[in-house]
Amino acid sequence: MIRRNPNGDTPRVHETAFVDPTAILCGKIIVEANVFIGPYAVIRADEVDGDGDMEPIIIGADSNIQDGVVIHCMAGSGVTIGRGSSIAHRSIVHGPCTVGDGVFVGFNSVLFNCSVGEGSVVRHNSVVEGCDVPPGFYIPSTANIRSNRDLETIDRVTPDVSSFSESVAQANHELVKGYKQMRNEF
Repeated sequence: MIRRNPNGDTPRVHETAFVDPTAILCGKIIVEANVFIGPYAVIRADEVDGDGDMEPIIIGADSNIQDGVVIHCMAGSGVTIGRGSSIAHRSIVHGPCTVGDGVFVGFNSVLFNCSVGEGSVVRHNSVVEGCDVPPGFYIPSTANIRSNRDLETIDRVTPDVSSFSESVAQANHELVKGYKQMRNEF
């Protein structure tokens, strides 16, 4: 469902993107080319700051927002998901937040008030809050990263982890094509 927010902003969805009919997109949202937005995802940009303004939620080209993901922003803040990034099932990305290009965020993870650098991997059931994850970092499953100091013990992404992230992005890119083709059959 694509709908306007109380401010009158309506999502802009590129014609090559696929948004599952059960997903809800509300407000100041920009969905770029070849994005996959899965079933029951909720992307909501509707809270204004004290001046009545808000930043958009931007989903970069070739990214995938999987089943049950929630993306939302605190008053006036925005969220940017970079190109070719994967936000896996039931994760929460709450702005202010920036996710770089080619990032993988695993199942049930939470990102809040943070930035995650290009090519980084946040594995399943992790929390990243109030810090700036540099490019190419690997946050292991169930990690709780709440400051830049917590990052001192974090390793770099290895080639096998990077390969997995790329395979997820590619699989979801194929889903965009498949679902768009099916939509044209009905």
